[in-house]
Amino acid sequence: MTLNTLNLASDKDAFSWFMQTCTSEKWCIKMVKHRPFENINRLKSVANELWGCMENTDFMQAFQGHPMIGDINTLREKYAQTKALASNEQSGTKGADDAILLALQAFNKAYLERHGFIFIIFASGLSANTMLSALEKRLPNTTEIEIQNAAKEQIKITLNRIDKAFNSTQE
Repeated sequence: MTLNTLNLASDKDAFSWFMQTCTSEKWCIKMVKHRPFENINRLKSVANELWGCMENTDFMQAFQGHPMIGDINTLREKYAQTKALASNEQSGTKGADDAILLALQAFNKAYLERHGFIFIIFASGLSANTMLSALEKRLPNTTEIEIQNAAKEQIKITLNRIDKAFNSTQE
């Protein structure tokens, strides 16, 4: 992908590309409308600005595009759309022992039951232990606080996916 390709793509194709970075439809529609982008930094700046204007329903839609951390079956299903840009985001769980993975699964289920959405964390580069620790720390928060925490993590994930998409170009 090049920035020029994204700028010149049809609205439908650009929307599909943005959906790989974040599955909030409203955010993707706004990103398509803000083209053309003069450079990657501007694209990322607009992405961040627009994310700050989203509402809880938009956040929840984006959260639904993620697999539950450590759940391999969910990873396969939910990453179908974002597979190219989301690869290795949860690589920290690969070497984790069964006890950590079981704890992640149990705390993830408790988090989902408490807050109504899965635990969202920018997992790139984090160990399973670090993710579990963050999950344990955030679980008792109110749902309102967790929506905001997860939204902050979501934009980190989105910006990282944008970086990954353009890492081979110098535009």
